[in-house]
Amino acid sequence: MTLTRRSALALPALALFPGAALAAAAPGFSLKDADGATRTLAEFRGKVVVLEWINEGCPYVKKHYQGNMQATQKAVLADGAVWLSVCSSAPGQQGHVDGAGAKRFIAASGAAPTAFLLDPTGVAGKAWGAKTTPHMYIIDKAGQLVYQGGIDDKPTANVADIAGATNYVKAALADLKAGRAVKVAFSKPYGCAVKYA
Repeated sequence: MTLTRRSALALPALALFPGAALAAAAPGFSLKDADGATRTLAEFRGKVVVLEWINEGCPYVKKHYQGNMQATQKAVLADGAVWLSVCSSAPGQQGHVDGAGAKRFIAASGAAPTAFLLDPTGVAGKAWGAKTTPHMYIIDKAGQLVYQGGIDDKPTANVADIAGATNYVKAALADLKAGRAVKVAFSKPYGCAVKYA
């Protein structure tokens, strides 16, 4: 895993990015995907990108994968955007998977990410300031971070709460699609703490 400022993404003046050394730029990354291929954030420049920090053992992640996460992923892809699931669980920690484990999770859950990225050292997660699973980020086509935080406004592990929740990710993507500024650019992330080493 490497970080690079060469593929940095510019940020709005508002410091929404707690993991960056400078509020003006977010670190790019280079991570292996479930197939062992190296993927970088820079390769998706010009597309809307959703980043989802994931831990398949976390009850909050299970809530969304038993509810609406797959449908949200498929809608994002249908709009030509990119969905990257990132696992920063360290070896021996809850949710840690290798490439084969990631593929099993995708197949068993019906998940539809563009790529499932492996960050076992936690370097990317810490650089991004990912605190929980799920912790969501959205980057627009110009490389601006336009949303980060929780997936919705119901910080519970109860799948029944999804129906009455405001899904901040869907709302932000709808704003982008309509050419509007994202109304809610930040919310408090909720879920299990990322299981860093």
